[in-house]
Amino acid sequence: MKIHKERIDIKSTTQIEFIDITTQVQDIVGRSGVREGQALVYVPHTTMGVAINHNEPMLLQDFMRILYKVVPVDDQYSHDLFELRRESNSDGRSNGHSHCKAILLGTSETVPIEKGVLLLTERQNIFAVEFDGARDRDVVVQVIGY
Repeated sequence: MKIHKERIDIKSTTQIEFIDITTQVQDIVGRSGVREGQALVYVPHTTMGVAINHNEPMLLQDFMRILYKVVPVDDQYSHDLFELRRESNSDGRSNGHSHCKAILLGTSETVPIEKGVLLLTERQNIFAVEFDGARDRDVVVQVIGY
């Protein structure tokens, strides 16, 4: 069995952003040499998520609208009360809403690999989803198989 790991560097530009990383993930699968197995796509950030869905601009707008509606930016989040926090290493962002959005989405997706290709349909794309941009981010892709 082979295990291959690479990182994808991302620079988000807006607060909420769906960044299509499907091609980069498939490229990593190709470099791994794995023909049958799975690819784990993981974001090591607490204000970011991973999703698989259709890359259609109006649908992405719908996703953003729903995320803003379910977890509004202007609500009161205890996390944002920095003066009450005991940690001194805060970056000063009021981003409680970003953490809440991220926990709803999750930090990873696993995609089967068949004949060296991600087993996605033509309407499925892999997105790194930013909730606290603009930031420099990375995505870990681990490919496992034969």
